[in-house]
Amino acid sequence: MELILVRHGQPAWSTPDRRNRNDPPLTDLGHAQAGLAAARIAGPDDEPARGPVDHVIASPALRAAQTAAPIGAALDHEVVTHGWLLEIQNPPHWEGSPIEDIEEAYAAVRHRTREQVWEGLPGGEPIRAFHQRVTEGLRTYLAGLDVVPSDTVGLWEIGPGAPERVVAVAHAGTNSTIIAHLLGAAPEPWEWDRFVLGHASVAVLRTTRMAGSHIWSLTGIGDAAHIPVDQRTL
Repeated sequence: MELILVRHGQPAWSTPDRRNRNDPPLTDLGHAQAGLAAARIAGPDDEPARGPVDHVIASPALRAAQTAAPIGAALDHEVVTHGWLLEIQNPPHWEGSPIEDIEEAYAAVRHRTREQVWEGLPGGEPIRAFHQRVTEGLRTYLAGLDVVPSDTVGLWEIGPGAPERVVAVAHAGTNSTIIAHLLGAAPEPWEWDRFVLGHASVAVLRTTRMAGSHIWSLTGIGDAAHIPVDQRTL
């Protein structure tokens, strides 16, 4: 089985008067990036999606939905929304706040201890809760596809009902948490920074037979070869 993770295109976090949006749309560049990702994934000769795609799923966030739309269209697939794919949720009171205040809040996180970072931003979703939401949602979703953890830690059982390929369109935090979890890496509150994924980039995880079961192998991460260098953003 192959799991193709796509990050959304560049979002317009700031309004023209520099006020924050918690659920931003894509910028014009973001829409262009999404179109390039769709062409890459649907292309018959491209490594990330060589062969048929069985399912296309996406986060309900606007930026993910707008990125998933051209991918679903290019693959002639319905895009199914899953709430567990949502990015960590910002404090509600950030909506409409000056963008400079948001940038300062994120900059301050880098000076906190590991335990403090796990707590998340005041008023927002705690990172521990976010990690639990994503990993439990992932396992439940995979179980519905006949893919379940083995009794041996780190191994997975792939049943006869498992699909060949699934495309998931989500976020830097969500996708990096999925990668860490499937690889069996100990969770950290800064997955975003140890698995760096640019806008509309692709990561690919593939099951590999091992020890009588399967492991998840990371065969590509942050792949933006489909996006011209001057159109790549983080």
